[in-house]
Amino acid sequence: MTDPTAGSVDTDLLAEPRLVVEPGAAARVSAVATPVLQAMGYRLVRIKISGESGCTVQIMAERPDGSMQIEDCEAISKALSPVLDVADPIDRAYRLEISSPGIDRPLVRRSDFERFAGHLVKIEMAVAYQGRKRFRGTLAGVEGGAVRLHREDTKADEDSSVLLEMEDIAEARLVLTDELVAESMRRGKAAERELKRNLGLEPPAAPHAHSHKPKPANKPVPKNTKQHRLAAEKARRGEIDPDRGE
Repeated sequence: MTDPTAGSVDTDLLAEPRLVVEPGAAARVSAVATPVLQAMGYRLVRIKISGESGCTVQIMAERPDGSMQIEDCEAISKALSPVLDVADPIDRAYRLEISSPGIDRPLVRRSDFERFAGHLVKIEMAVAYQGRKRFRGTLAGVEGGAVRLHREDTKADEDSSVLLEMEDIAEARLVLTDELVAESMRRGKAAERELKRNLGLEPPAAPHAHSHKPKPANKPVPKNTKQHRLAAEKARRGEIDPDRGE
């Protein structure tokens, strides 16, 4: 089982508030789950309550660096289930599901928009901007309290750059691309290596990776080289004096 508190935890990122807050029953679940997650070294991403297959309460969480492993989900479920049973924020039977944000994840904090600058996103506004609520384009960073976006659906005579206020965003999500998948894999491998180092579980180097032993400095010079054999043959034929060399 992994320990999410192993190593250094960025407390500022851990306590960073979300830009989007769920209403109703999801808000009640959030009020119970958030302090438990933070105490364990995780932060809440999203809560979704659906009626599929009965009632399912999905809690999406992550480490402050954005990583999340299966062991993390198991640890959260084990710690959070009894707390939710006592608090009873849902008035009917439900199934608890803990998940990672996924590759095409929702962006719910300022740091999310900063971290994924350069990637393609879809944004839906709660408050219309220039008469429209839906935008799709490439994140170009954060400026003050707004997100810079380069739209991909502009006409030739239109400015593709828009500045969307974060507090007016209803939902934002990454669009699955090859570049996003590649970066996600790099992040996942880096996070796994860091966790293993923190826990002292870094595996030893493979046998073929061991460096070759240096040759001893006082190793005797070989006496049966081609040069020696040719010199011996010439000496045998009387062509050179073996004591003086050539």
